[in-house]
Amino acid sequence: MAHGRLVIGSKRYSSWSLRGWLAVRLAGLDVEEVVIPLAGGVTPAVREMTPSGTVPYLEHDGARIWESLAIVEYCAEIAPELWPADRATRAHARSIASEMHAGFRGLRMAMPMNLGRTFPGQRRTPEALEDIARIEAIWAGALAAHGGPFLFGERFGLADVMYAPVVTRFLTWGPELSETSRGYAAAVRSHPLMERWYDEAAAEPASWQIEKYENPA
Repeated sequence: MAHGRLVIGSKRYSSWSLRGWLAVRLAGLDVEEVVIPLAGGVTPAVREMTPSGTVPYLEHDGARIWESLAIVEYCAEIAPELWPADRATRAHARSIASEMHAGFRGLRMAMPMNLGRTFPGQRRTPEALEDIARIEAIWAGALAAHGGPFLFGERFGLADVMYAPVVTRFLTWGPELSETSRGYAAAVRSHPLMERWYDEAAAEPASWQIEKYENPA
């Protein structure tokens, strides 16, 4: 019997849901997965099922957790190895995860997540390019310090979870990236959980697709 449920949005579009889902799967939580089709904004279905009216939302063993970063930290309490063991390194990982959670609005607005289409060269706004430059610097610093292939070494951890939707955006929109960034993006994309998410996104009904994301102006 499942010990709770994870409520997420459409896998084709929901970047925050991807973060929560990856953390829950990495921590090995036994929860029922509930997918709600998104409509480009808050819907009555989401409001009915989650306290904040947003996804992801996790219920597990009596805990009720919303906001991706809170879900990530809850999963880390169950599986501490998902953060680096060294205190200073762990602080670095948490810092870049928090920066992702709080920032990069220019990238989010210009290049929304869509796992079923590619739009290479489009939407390269000054704000998005500024965000991309900062993300590349974050990635380059962590990879140089810890040897890759993931941000803090050989394990796909919670810092990678927070940046995984950025990888999908880069694959969809095709901005110019350094060789280091391309290598990291390839490592994230090939992780088995990412392969599973992409496969399940591709299997969603066509009726769930949203015009403004499928044919952006």
